Amino acid sequence: MPKTARDVPPPLELLCLKALWSLREGNVKDVQQVVGRTRPLAYTTIMTVLDRLVRKGKLTRHKQGRAFLYTPVTSENAMREVAVRELVDSFFDGSPGKLIEFLAAPVMASAVAAGAGAEAASEEDASIDTVLL
Repeated sequence: MPKTARDVPPPLELLCLKALWSLREGNVKDVQQVVGRTRPLAYTTIMTVLDRLVRKGKLTRHKQGRAFLYTPVTSENAMREVAVRELVDSFFDGSPGKLIEFLAAPVMASAVAAGAGAEAASEEDASIDTVLL
């Protein structure tokens, strides 16, 4: 399992990893087809990214015929845990409670703002009506 922030891959590498997590194992063409649904990339680009992931230890590969088959070393959940841990450590002083508080705050703030906006609108409507009369 990855242990440091540097183990969380950049977006393009993560996109290829997600494709392999869904495939469980695949060659460059397989990954290109999955990635191509959201972001069409050249075969050579996918090949370069997969080779980089092998060098970083995030994938293994073995030869099958003329092609390499790539397999993720780390599970998707393990990578999520590392990413969330990095987020908590970096932005919330290592406190999961602060993250939860932060995530709940926009919901509370938008509910309060929606209520305040409705009250202000009704007060404004009332004042307009009295002015017109």
